[in-house]
Amino acid sequence: MRARKLTCASVTLTVVLLCQSVHSQLQVGFYGNSCGSAETIVKDEVRKGLYRDQGVAAGLVRLHFHDCFVKGCDGSVLIDSTLGNSAEKDSPARLEAMCNGVVSCADIVAFAARDSIVITGGLGYEVPAGRRDGRISQVSETFTNLPPPTLNVDRLTQAFAKKGFTQEEMVTLTGAHTIGRSHCTSFSDRLYNFNGTTSHDPSLDPMYASQLMLQCPQGNTNPNLVVPMDPSSPAATDSGHYTNILANRGLFTSDQKLLTNAATVLEVNQNAWNVMLWRSKFVSPMLKMGQLDVLTGNAGEIHSNCRVINS
Repeated sequence: MRARKLTCASVTLTVVLLCQSVHSQLQVGFYGNSCGSAETIVKDEVRKGLYRDQGVAAGLVRLHFHDCFVKGCDGSVLIDSTLGNSAEKDSPARLEAMCNGVVSCADIVAFAARDSIVITGGLGYEVPAGRRDGRISQVSETFTNLPPPTLNVDRLTQAFAKKGFTQEEMVTLTGAHTIGRSHCTSFSDRLYNFNGTTSHDPSLDPMYASQLMLQCPQGNTNPNLVVPMDPSSPAATDSGHYTNILANRGLFTSDQKLLTNAATVLEVNQNAWNVMLWRSKFVSPMLKMGQLDVLTGNAGEIHSNCRVINS
């Protein structure tokens, strides 16, 4: 029995040390000697992109989320589809030109997400780097790893728990919905023929529902039709997402369902009325997300072109 306990203890210690080893290989200032201007270049390009289109910020934050939740933060979200394979999406050219083969696409995505948050009003934070890029990108894996916007609190909590996040961290990360736009197809089921007695989801503010119906007409077939997720401040990283939920104006079912659980209701209220509290809380789970299943050391590769794997 004692031997069994010692074996279990040894296995546990080994797993802990392996996890610490992986994370220790990510470090702030990783490119200090090899490409010292890497983070500056990324931030500069993000600013330029935002100048052309304010929606870029939200897109970059969600790109990081999609990259990390599907196969880990390995830059595979940027890989183009090829014949016989549908990629996760369907480049950072300046950095590729100046530091080709040095800075990973996975790190570029992490830097760009951080910069997008800062430029739109969120708090800055240091991003540990040293991720390497993966060689596989399959759209089928998004279906099993990315939580859809229709989940209730329990299922959403479970989806995030599988990635190592607490329920509080999950609620905090949903605050990213304060910036950007959403396709009508992601919530149109709440607007029309909701059930046998009501035309739209009764948890949705009627005036807001009417506004959304004008923006997303029933039967519309345009896949590019979008609406702002936080109409009052779509380009600001603020607490608008949470105040919208309290006003029954959460765009997604999963957002509005946060009011059906006592613990998440408390979190929503705290974040809604103390924007600085939410901004400071947001940093930790973002850093945690950036360490999901990363490739380091000799694993993976450094893509010469973020859109394709090395030949």
